[in-house]
Amino acid sequence: MSSHPQPQNGQEPIRFAYWVPNVSGGLVISKIPQRTSWDADYNRRLAQIAEEAGFDYALTQIRFTAGYGAEYQHESVAFSHALLAATSRLKVIAAILPGPWNPTLAAKQIATISQLTGGRIAVNIVSGWFSGEFRAIGEPWLDHDERYRRSEEFIRSLRGIWTKDDFSFRGDFYRYTHYTLKPKPAEPLPEIFQGGSSRAARDMAARVSDWYFTNGNTPDAIKAQVEDIRAKAAESGNRPRIGVNAFVIARDTEAEARAVLQEILDQADPEAVKAFGHEVKNAGKASPEGEGNWAKSSFDDLVQYNDGFKTNLIGTPDQIAERIVALKDAGVDLALLAFLHFQEEVAYFGEHVIPRVRALEAARERRAEAA
Repeated sequence: MSSHPQPQNGQEPIRFAYWVPNVSGGLVISKIPQRTSWDADYNRRLAQIAEEAGFDYALTQIRFTAGYGAEYQHESVAFSHALLAATSRLKVIAAILPGPWNPTLAAKQIATISQLTGGRIAVNIVSGWFSGEFRAIGEPWLDHDERYRRSEEFIRSLRGIWTKDDFSFRGDFYRYTHYTLKPKPAEPLPEIFQGGSSRAARDMAARVSDWYFTNGNTPDAIKAQVEDIRAKAAESGNRPRIGVNAFVIARDTEAEARAVLQEILDQADPEAVKAFGHEVKNAGKASPEGEGNWAKSSFDDLVQYNDGFKTNLIGTPDQIAERIVALKDAGVDLALLAFLHFQEEVAYFGEHVIPRVRALEAARERRAEAA
């Protein structure tokens, strides 16, 4: 049975998370057959497999409307609790979208789940990229940087409610007057994750987030983002840790892995990929600098929702383990992973890739000690 990694001479091993397929269609916009299901029984078993395989976190998704092959969606917070009830060590990160949620409701929901599960719940604050979804459910669609200002107030409110009695706050979006929540979350407090690549997203992470998720990319590109965020974070005394998205295709040979990737791309749904690309690139262009998570994504990149192919965890277990350690060298603390056939591929990753990563980390520690 795998256990969570332990620090080696003060250095944290890289951690692993997986995307929870609580939304139909898997994690690729492709018609390729997938042995992955969005239903509860499949996901409970997947969470148990991931826990045994050595994964630290699972990330549930939040979607309110169908599109891009995602016709069915389970709500993230309730689904996260179901996965926690089926496991004993795995932490589950519930995606929360300011607008449909306000901090009062989110703080109380998460505090209760934290009490029920011994502190194994975390949150991912999603600022929003899909304007059509907001229009469909009657929520105002804010300008790009305003969405991040709202998310920052959301995070400050959450943390204040969770840590203070008589909490008062005066923001543009949320206001509290001597509010006390009891019970507060169990220790440790729920970690706060957040994503985005725009200037507003990175600055917000630098100021208030525990973790920053970035889309898939090369180690050099990720290193530049990490250095940027940490330089900004030093001004406020915060030190967000970094998670990177990746789609894993681990096979016994590189040729097998590359063939699977090509099959996914060959069976991509062009209309759905183009519609998704239109939405996410518009969201990025709305930022003052005209950038965003998907600013430089090609058609092939967009077949995987979060540029997961760019991270290049595609090949043999040895190749993937070496690339994961290269990501760690670039400043990555957590790899957020998606798979084609989740249950069997998460098990394979736990058996064949994670031990290789740990061996590489241990060898580096020994070399560092010798030096």
